[in-house]
Amino acid sequence: RRRSNYLVHFCLFVCLQFSTNIFRVLPPSSNPNGAEFDPEEDEPTLEAAWPHLQYVYEFFLRFLESPDFQASIAKKYFDQKFVLQLLELFDSEDPRERDFLKTSLHRIYGKFLGLRAYIRKQVNNIFYRFIYETERHNGIAELLEILGSIINGFSLPVKEEHKVFLLKVLMPLHKVKSLSVYHPQLAYCVVQFLEKDPSLTEPVIKSLLKYWPKVHSPKEVMFLNELEEILDVIEPAEFQKVMKPLFKQLAKCVSSPHFQVAERALYYWNNEYIVTLMSDNIQGILPIMFPALYRNAKSHWNRTIHGLIYNAQKLFMEMNHVLFYECFRSFKAERKKKMLEMKERKEAWLKIDGLAKQNPTFEEISATLTNCDDLFLFSMDTYNVIDDEDLLLGDDDLLPVTNSDKSCSQVQME
Repeated sequence: RRRSNYLVHFCLFVCLQFSTNIFRVLPPSSNPNGAEFDPEEDEPTLEAAWPHLQYVYEFFLRFLESPDFQASIAKKYFDQKFVLQLLELFDSEDPRERDFLKTSLHRIYGKFLGLRAYIRKQVNNIFYRFIYETERHNGIAELLEILGSIINGFSLPVKEEHKVFLLKVLMPLHKVKSLSVYHPQLAYCVVQFLEKDPSLTEPVIKSLLKYWPKVHSPKEVMFLNELEEILDVIEPAEFQKVMKPLFKQLAKCVSSPHFQVAERALYYWNNEYIVTLMSDNIQGILPIMFPALYRNAKSHWNRTIHGLIYNAQKLFMEMNHVLFYECFRSFKAERKKKMLEMKERKEAWLKIDGLAKQNPTFEEISATLTNCDDLFLFSMDTYNVIDDEDLLLGDDDLLPVTNSDKSCSQVQME
């Protein structure tokens, strides 16, 4: 009984000491409206009182990790208010403090079962506020790191509330502009979910494609990294559900003028498991990928991309050379169709131009338009321009690339 009373008083003392020294209002952000924080370039703002705070954190952690610690006694002092104040400190700009907070919260989550749902709920609220309101919070990476450990311990089958968390909280985190600060931790959480429940693969990949960046190339490379991690754990049956939209996006990446995006996409062909998935589903994948591979084998400005495309084409030919040549012939026929449409369109505009010149007032109207100060006339064709570079090539050039050093070399066709 005396020991129990001692533990009660000691828990009270530790919580009071921690609350008095650690819980405080954080100072305003040192860069509230400037560019997003870059951990590789910018120096973090350090807490001036850290030498003092560090001792308090270390003592608190030793208390939580002590073999004499009893959650049944301490739960009286570790209430929801305590947890909420602890979570508010995750916005500290000092990475040393956030690291101690991460460890402390993880220990509390593990020892106090009654607080787990509340902790998850409050972390969700932080994420919601970050995604839809502020887009500024210093502790997102640390919170995701804690969640990665929590997700790893989920029991099977995964509860519906956890699935909602994945699709409504984790996936929207991909659209925030400061993604690079916490992306490794976010990708780890997503992959952990898919390893627990493969049926979540389809909605996750569709959500990832929904948030795919349009003009931010470094962010696009991050998405490609995460997508490969997902494909490393995907089951063949789930892959078949998403392969068409997935490879349509991959074809766009291969066609990207940013060589790092194209290069990262083409590295998928160096992954043995992904190549196996492609081989098993070649009938659906090759018709999607062939035009992008062929066009960029001839037109991409970076020679490294030519070599990687050669590798991808070679693998596809080895998988199914008959289908490869069928795709080639289909591509050639489609090209001729587009050229014919372009020719007909041009002839139609020339006919309209000829009819306009037959108008008796043509010269007068033409002179009036030429003299208008607020009207700019450009000397260009008025029909739509086809964006396929291959339309500029002759028929003899339309043969598959088979040599990375000679990007326009030819394969004899039967």
